[in-house]
Amino acid sequence: MNLKSLSLAALATSLLAGSAAMAQDSVFVGHLVDYTGPTAFVGKHYGPGVSDAINYVNANGGIDGTKIELTQIDYAYKVPEALAAYKAWSSRGMVAMQGWGTADTEALISFVAKDKIPVYSASYSAHLTDPQGSNPATKKPAPYNFFYGPSYSDTCRALAQWAATDAKEKGIENPIFLHAGDNHPYPNAPKEACAAYATELGLTVADPIVVPMKPGDFKAQCLTIKDTGAQYVYMGNLGGSVVSLLKSCGTVGVEANYMGNVWAGDYLTITAAQAENLIFPSSTPFFGQDVPGMALVEKIAAAGEGNGENKPTHHYIRGICSAYYMMDAMKWAKANGGITGENIKAGMYARQDWVPEGLEGVCLPSTWTDKDHRGLMTVAVNQGSYNGGEITIKRISETTLPRRDDWLGL
Repeated sequence: MNLKSLSLAALATSLLAGSAAMAQDSVFVGHLVDYTGPTAFVGKHYGPGVSDAINYVNANGGIDGTKIELTQIDYAYKVPEALAAYKAWSSRGMVAMQGWGTADTEALISFVAKDKIPVYSASYSAHLTDPQGSNPATKKPAPYNFFYGPSYSDTCRALAQWAATDAKEKGIENPIFLHAGDNHPYPNAPKEACAAYATELGLTVADPIVVPMKPGDFKAQCLTIKDTGAQYVYMGNLGGSVVSLLKSCGTVGVEANYMGNVWAGDYLTITAAQAENLIFPSSTPFFGQDVPGMALVEKIAAAGEGNGENKPTHHYIRGICSAYYMMDAMKWAKANGGITGENIKAGMYARQDWVPEGLEGVCLPSTWTDKDHRGLMTVAVNQGSYNGGEITIKRISETTLPRRDDWLGL
């Protein structure tokens, strides 16, 4: 066979491969959820947001005719189970994964990079945002990790900004900021970065306090908080742990502004803790708000696992956004060589200030590049109150943080 025939054969092979990719009937996506473990309080809302969105798209034509074969595993927030699921799924030709926790997502960074499988996590650890390891302080590059929303570090920075402004308005001369959370990758993810920025803003940062992820009697921790004099307490946990901390601190008379991460604030937490003035960030509107894309969210919820019977939290809506960004990237990939992990990743870079069609006003405009996976830098800060059973949540500030190079991956 001469050189010309070799070239023609290679071209034919390429065209056949392209045609096969374009004609994909289905692609496989794995989905890690926690419905029974220590983060189930929010996991059982976020997980259905992902699966309901994918099932809705499948029922309405799929990815331009390609259906997503979704397999879901409740790994109960156990890292070994997550690693085992990933290993089994990757051997089945998984093209992308919808992930969950920080410990397992960070443990998989090198595996997914090697296997070229994009992971869309519900961990918003900033450690996942430096795809090339551009920042010398980055632990390891994460080229195949994505998430919708600002990172834990950036939401904590936004809360520190709010605290500094609030303290100035109230005339507090020496505002003290304190981190309270378990000694675990999830609550620890923003701890150092946020403390550094709080100091930069003129806040005094007290020593962090370890609060277990499991609910309990936290009066001892609350008395320590009281001794520090902290007026601004960042809570790095979620669900029952946050409820226990708020109740315990109320019992011992701690007067402070309690600020939760994005998982620590929702109408269910406010109700359970009977919380007043709980401060927390968000990256979507709340269910039922008057924005154009809420009509699609309501359709997805009505057709989903819960059939719209219960009011979804904003965690459910973030799950929808995560799924739709992945599916939009798949649509781009199908039109540009086929739905493979590499092409899905390329699809994440194909647009700027990007909102999935139909979700305008729900998913905020986001941009990922091959050098920066901080998709969204805008943080809304909310105040939620129980008010004797009438839950109110109002937006009290919004900030767009700078894309500082020294914050990339941290």
